[in-house]
Amino acid sequence: MPTLVETRDLSKRFGGLVATNRVSLAIEQGEIRGLIGPNGAGKTTLANLITGIYPPDSGDIRLAGTGIAGLAPHAIARAGLLRSFQVCRIFGNLSVRENLLLPYLARRQGGGSSAEASTRAEEFLAITTLDRLADQPAKRLSGGQRALLQVACGFMVPELKCYVLDEPFAGINPVIKDTIIELILSANRARGVTFLIVSHEMAVMRRLCHRVTVMIEGRVVVEGTLEEVAAHETVIAAYLGKAFV
Repeated sequence: MPTLVETRDLSKRFGGLVATNRVSLAIEQGEIRGLIGPNGAGKTTLANLITGIYPPDSGDIRLAGTGIAGLAPHAIARAGLLRSFQVCRIFGNLSVRENLLLPYLARRQGGGSSAEASTRAEEFLAITTLDRLADQPAKRLSGGQRALLQVACGFMVPELKCYVLDEPFAGINPVIKDTIIELILSANRARGVTFLIVSHEMAVMRRLCHRVTVMIEGRVVVEGTLEEVAAHETVIAAYLGKAFV
């Protein structure tokens, strides 16, 4: 499969801290790639760089062969590269249904009608079982329901090519976790959506990702299946300490 998202020697500093250090990463079209590593490894910074939250200090980012480094987040989103956040970003005073409609109707490309947007929103309300809360302000949702709504909003965009999910399973109950997993698998199978998933949930990563990338101290240290990287000495040392190597 062709490469959809690629970074080349991507670096970002915050003062004296090197958050990402010459990170090169290639994600194939249609792949569900995992991104793991200990806290402070630079995973969220990499997600922020790829999606335009931060401009890189050096290096390149390409989406389907087109350079996107330094573009604003909304321009990158219009190109089909979206993300979620560890701390949910939804519109609390809007209803659950309005939150779903917003990313579809805010598009300035691809056409589509209000009727199509409504149909799509109703489908996701049913899939997520948020339909009974559709007209409630989103701020009334539980933490897990907010996480589910945030993820579902990205799937409302028909042009979605790659979805970067930052800790989508953290602190939520198993039922909501399974619903998010099914949303990911369904979009990947039916629409060919590519994913980069940052998570500490190893059981979920094993279920979703055929290949994972491990970052430690701002660098990519190893890639492979979860079993392969878990046996790598550097990974064992980073998670468990050198005494375990």
